Amino acid sequence: MSFEKEAAVGLAIEAGKAIMEVYQSPKAKSFETKEDSSPLTQADLSAHEVIVAGLQLIDAEIPIVSEEGRVGNPLESELAWLVDPLDGTKEFIKRNGMFTVNIALMRRKDSRWSPIFGVVHAPASQTTWVGGREHQAQKITKGKSEQISVRKGPIGATRLVASGSHRNDRDEVFANSLGPHDLVRMGSSLKACAVADGSADLYPRFGPTSCWDIAAAHAVVESSGGFVLDPGCKTLDYDLVGDVLNPFFLVSSTTNWNEIWSQNQD
Repeated sequence: MSFEKEAAVGLAIEAGKAIMEVYQSPKAKSFETKEDSSPLTQADLSAHEVIVAGLQLIDAEIPIVSEEGRVGNPLESELAWLVDPLDGTKEFIKRNGMFTVNIALMRRKDSRWSPIFGVVHAPASQTTWVGGREHQAQKITKGKSEQISVRKGPIGATRLVASGSHRNDRDEVFANSLGPHDLVRMGSSLKACAVADGSADLYPRFGPTSCWDIAAAHAVVESSGGFVLDPGCKTLDYDLVGDVLNPFFLVSSTTNWNEIWSQNQD
């Protein structure tokens, strides 16, 4: 598919503005609880509406899979949009600014999907990461764009990025197996973007995630020279229709940690 990446970037930014309208209002801490016990805010719904309308203008024939609803049938198409209108809803409710808009274009092979383009936008900092198979990874900060790439080490201590909301014993065991390292806590898909732009070296995820949580950042990471690996150290792929939950995964700047990652799967 050929399209102007600027259209997708602009759409993510527009959704971010809708999110910030709620964030800056008394409604920011108001939320419902969905069936899976995750929170749902007015910001999630507003961003979803903006993105769905905008993607249909880009190409009405491409199905859309969003955390907040689906348009069309992905199994009847080679391509599909995969959207998380507000990744990091818990961070949004905490008002710490560490939430994002995730938009990925996915390509299907049989029943599995891979990201070929992704946009991750952080509304609170007005920062956007974009990249894909035909798009060099970029970081756009308040309108200023720069090419990015992963940090190829070793350059000083290993920088490990971890969730600010989800951390368990497996995370601690993996971190300890790395030896000396610097730990940075962060929310949402910002963790993967930190690997993509060289701010961190790796992000292991042992907790539950869904396909829309990471696919957009996955495209950016790969276009910046990094890796997103499943428990068997193969490139992570996705199910958009049946089981949308991901296995554990590792986002890394190099393959230097593959053996440690493999050893921590038991």
